[in-house]
Amino acid sequence: MNDIKPIFSECSEPLYIAGPCSAESRNQLLTTARDIAAAGVKVLRAGVWKPRTKPGSFEGIGREALAWLREAKEEYGLSVITEVATPEHLEYALEAGVDGVWIGARTTTNPFATQQVADALRGVDTAVIVKNPVIPDVDLWVGAIERIYNSGVRRIAAVHRGFGTHQTSQYRNAPHWSVPIELHRRIPALQILSDPSHIGGRRDLVAQLSQQALNLGFSGLMIECHNCPEEALSDAAQQITPATLRDIIGSLKLRRTPVESNVLGDYRAHIDSIDSRIIELLAERMDVAREIGRYKQQHAMAVVQHDRYNELLESAEARAEFMGLSRSFINQIYSAVHEESVRQQLEIEKK
Repeated sequence: MNDIKPIFSECSEPLYIAGPCSAESRNQLLTTARDIAAAGVKVLRAGVWKPRTKPGSFEGIGREALAWLREAKEEYGLSVITEVATPEHLEYALEAGVDGVWIGARTTTNPFATQQVADALRGVDTAVIVKNPVIPDVDLWVGAIERIYNSGVRRIAAVHRGFGTHQTSQYRNAPHWSVPIELHRRIPALQILSDPSHIGGRRDLVAQLSQQALNLGFSGLMIECHNCPEEALSDAAQQITPATLRDIIGSLKLRRTPVESNVLGDYRAHIDSIDSRIIELLAERMDVAREIGRYKQQHAMAVVQHDRYNELLESAEARAEFMGLSRSFINQIYSAVHEESVRQQLEIEKK
């Protein structure tokens, strides 16, 4: 897939795509489009059909909203894109003159659905963005991209929007940065954008996640932006205003040499993503430790259970040795983790 092309060749990198989660009204969309254009963004995104987890949620305006996208394109000189999940969606979107479409995480996760859209794309010259699947499976992601590529489309990009998780985390969707890094290793010609809105799930996390993505060598960002986020009909908590978008873009520090252009940078980026996950797992472990502390307090149990700790340590040392790590190394780590767990439980005893 070395002949994959940038989705919007007229836009320099980093590529910024912004717009509301959903096109809710003509006024809302055109106001947001005007303001993101003023912020320097050249590509407007807006959901017309919205796949929701539960029935009864706002599922988008539908085909009617495509006219608003076309109007925003003509009025403000923006390229416009929207999500499609079926061949019918694609047909309507192309008729309305959109410049590109994206395939959402739920669709990417389903090879049958992705193939239906891919079949409908045969003979079509448009930009196609493939979001990562709901689960952190790089093969599934690559497979979806291959389906689009095999349909004849060459302007393809990927969007990293994080992965569903049941674990406690500061993020709505776990980043698992190593997955998009591996995707880049497999398809070097592919533009990979990051979606900090869906990863963070909170507007206050968008800036730092945006910078982290650019530090890791991503080709750009896809950010949810709404003229009045508090009144948004979907994903209100993660959308930012156009003014905030302008401030974030202005504050981002760009690297002269993209991380993806050198092998050492890729390795370092991989390590950064692993380190980030280690911190998340340690925080999750301490959440459980505090729950254990509450249980011990309620049942008048001693905080330190020496037999339990010795058993865990012996098991961990054996597994570490099997995986090529020294027993002394894992002993130091477990000692530090155990010490912090005990401290967390003692704090509960004080309350």
